[in-house]
Amino acid sequence: MRKKVLVGMSGGVDSTVTAILLQKEGYEVEGVYMKLHDKPGYHEDNFTKVKRVADYLHIKVHFHDLSLAFKEEVYDYFVESYKEGLTPNPCVMCNRTIKFGKMIEFADTIGAEFVATGHYIHCDGTFIYKAKDANKDQSYFLCEVKKEVLPRLIFPLGSWVKEDVKAYAANIEVLKDFATQKESSEICFVENSYDEVLARHMNIDMPGETIDEEGNVVGTHKGYMHYTIGKRRGFFVNGAHDPHFVLAIKPQDNQIVVGTKEQLEEHSFEIKQINLFKDITEFDCHVKVRYRTQAVPCHIKIHNDRATVTLKESVFGLAKGQIAAFYEEDKLLGGGVIC
Repeated sequence: MRKKVLVGMSGGVDSTVTAILLQKEGYEVEGVYMKLHDKPGYHEDNFTKVKRVADYLHIKVHFHDLSLAFKEEVYDYFVESYKEGLTPNPCVMCNRTIKFGKMIEFADTIGAEFVATGHYIHCDGTFIYKAKDANKDQSYFLCEVKKEVLPRLIFPLGSWVKEDVKAYAANIEVLKDFATQKESSEICFVENSYDEVLARHMNIDMPGETIDEEGNVVGTHKGYMHYTIGKRRGFFVNGAHDPHFVLAIKPQDNQIVVGTKEQLEEHSFEIKQINLFKDITEFDCHVKVRYRTQAVPCHIKIHNDRATVTLKESVFGLAKGQIAAFYEEDKLLGGGVIC
């Protein structure tokens, strides 16, 4: 009896090739398109593409409306985090609660043992590993996925390079246009910039004070929600000759704290919402504090529901609310939320 796998299909080239590869490997494939938000026209266009793939493969495909769960677990978290002066990562939370949470639950209802997506990562059922294509590696975004679901996850593109995926699709006549369509945005509900989303829910243009670390007023800014840690433009500092950067955000006072690049340097920090794929309480590893940063060596010590991360190489621009992902070479150990 063939094993059934539920493939998350978006209408993009990665999830399309994932479905094709799994069918060729002998799996019984079913697809699911997850509606996560209410962007006009977005889902109609994408689901039309998904159905075209399903017809080509002769597989069943489901349209699953998860917009309410997505709003509560991801969208509201995104908005509320910025209100609190934090820098959220909605994709990490979506992977934990929706793609490898609600999607797993849906897989159970159709009798699918496995779940697959077009993420560029490896998974051996116990750990997640970096992808072959370093430019597309998405392991960072899965550091908060619950470890009990790992044995059910399949990621065929972990050993592929993006250009080869496009070339593969281009060789299939009915799917040629999938290889040339533009990449989807990193955050699916953000069209241009995150502040456009925030402006739908609150007044983000509230001029306030720019202060230094001693609390002295040194200038003005256009509203604290426009800024994240490390930003160096969009605010005014009286008589400044050297570049200034946002060091901290004080939402309750509508203030931003600014200083020199040297003042952005951090040697240790705390994390919460710790998620590990291995039962350990103190260990050495490497940590990435943002998706597009280099991992640096560190020591981690867990105490109760928090952990202290002591860096062996300093980092700049550490932002509360962002995600710290832990690695042992190419192996993802888990992660947590910077606090």
